Amino acid sequence: MMKKSPSEHVALITGASAGIGLELTRRLLSENWQVVALNRSNFPEDDQNLQNAVHSGSLRVYKTEDLSDYVSLRRTLEEIKSKEQRIDILFNNAGGSFSQLSYSKQGREMHYELLTVVPYIILMELKGLLEQGDLKTVINTSSAAFHFTKMFSMEILERPKTFRKLIGPYATSKLALSLWTQAIAPQLAKKELMIRSVDPGGNNTLRKGKPSGIPLVVKALMRLFFPPPAHGADKLYEGALGAHRNKTGVYLVKGQVSKLKFSDQAQKVLQRIQQIYEAEFLRRIN
Repeated sequence: MMKKSPSEHVALITGASAGIGLELTRRLLSENWQVVALNRSNFPEDDQNLQNAVHSGSLRVYKTEDLSDYVSLRRTLEEIKSKEQRIDILFNNAGGSFSQLSYSKQGREMHYELLTVVPYIILMELKGLLEQGDLKTVINTSSAAFHFTKMFSMEILERPKTFRKLIGPYATSKLALSLWTQAIAPQLAKKELMIRSVDPGGNNTLRKGKPSGIPLVVKALMRLFFPPPAHGADKLYEGALGAHRNKTGVYLVKGQVSKLKFSDQAQKVLQRIQQIYEAEFLRRIN
């Protein structure tokens, strides 16, 4: 079978209009990929390359008002399914850290909804397009923040009683994402799909005027020492197409397979989000 040229490869990136997602979009377009972007906000208008890519159709933008609102998310995913033919790589990348406890329209803690549950919904809804693709790969953006996590349970994940910036619900939700990534791998392998979670490392993703859940001391460190988001984009790119491209269910840190803590909880996390997907996303009437 002839290998497809990059211009025939299609990547879908969530959160593609800023930070790591934006840099990943730029890199893939520069290598002649087609990029499908699932965003809340617009791409920078002063970036002529991006605007040209939109006009030529190699960058296709699908907007949603709120990724964590199932009505809005469903509408956008239906549009993608009706217009796109296939996806080679799905980069589940959207979602940052928040400055306080807040809740989604479905009533779940926002980090958990956006960072753990929604990537699963997007994967399930776009699985058919991935099966039509050549590379059949899913990359979930994780975080080494959970290396500080001392306790983990579904109770802590779903109903956090305390809030700490970055190492609280954000870290727990990213850990849960990596856990279900590990747990779902055998199921996806039956359809020849591969899935990995990747820590993009420390990146200076701070944006002027945008509130975040990053502690002040970490913000200062980010400004001084962290590389720009292109560094994280490279880590995701390598996670998808690099040395571990034939491994599934693994968690990658600095280009190496890393052991997950609390992996005995992985199946439980997967069962819970599958339940949410079936009971709430699939059954809810618009």
